[in-house]
Amino acid sequence: MNRGIALGIGAYLVWGILPIFWKTLATVDPLEILAHRVVWSVVFLVAMVAIRHSQNRICGLSGRAIGLLLVAGSLLAVNWLTYIWAVNNGHIVESSLGYFINPLFNVVLGVLVLRERLEPVQWVAVGVAALGVGYMTVSLGTLPWIALVLASTFAAYALLKKQMTDVGPIESLTVEVALISIPALVFLTFVGIGSEGSFGAAGPQISILLVLTGVATAVPLALFGAAARRIRLSTIGLLQYIAPTMQFLLGVFIYDEVVTRDELIGFVLVWAGLAIYSAHSLMRHRRIQPQPLVA
Repeated sequence: MNRGIALGIGAYLVWGILPIFWKTLATVDPLEILAHRVVWSVVFLVAMVAIRHSQNRICGLSGRAIGLLLVAGSLLAVNWLTYIWAVNNGHIVESSLGYFINPLFNVVLGVLVLRERLEPVQWVAVGVAALGVGYMTVSLGTLPWIALVLASTFAAYALLKKQMTDVGPIESLTVEVALISIPALVFLTFVGIGSEGSFGAAGPQISILLVLTGVATAVPLALFGAAARRIRLSTIGLLQYIAPTMQFLLGVFIYDEVVTRDELIGFVLVWAGLAIYSAHSLMRHRRIQPQPLVA
């Protein structure tokens, strides 16, 4: 359990500081960064599959499973591109909002798609967070589209992954990224390499950083996968707030992003909704835990 918690914290700490890494590539077009991230992620993920000797799980996938993984990979690509663009255009704080509200998007999709039923307290939590997003939309006169795209694409991605019970998380991710690597390779062939791209043309430092986008993707995923096998889902639910909290703090205190009074009110409402939801989840988990026998 302690090792699992440590691995989980490590994964979310890496995700929390990734804005610093993406900022080092601010001079590179986000689409080119995405293409390199996809291609180099395939390299590292294939290596991980080889180390785990789990190639047979991939070879046995059905056509339906591959189709679902293609859709999942496409959602992941939209999520990655939105996040990279947002970080390098001064929207780290709004990006953190997307990952704060993502768990509640998962809840809503569970109700709409899987016909799951929510308890009244959970509806209150979702309502309070939705009130926060609505307040920011009305007060600022614009929809926080970055946060909504990040939250919705990752929630839809998680929903698809929930259907994939016949393949492990690392193996399914390998297939997802491999499928979307085809257009990424085409893009890099014609645009991303040579005089029109940054790889090889913007100096060795940028080229090395572009290669390391694969490491930045694979390492936290490997840590998370190891943690998920060792700790409870409820514990993961609490640890997941580490990354957006760090991103919010980085945006405000390191990159001097301005948080207005109206934005802060919206964030407080979202945080209140998450607090209600998390507290209820913990209490429910404790209620259903088997009690130890007393001699």
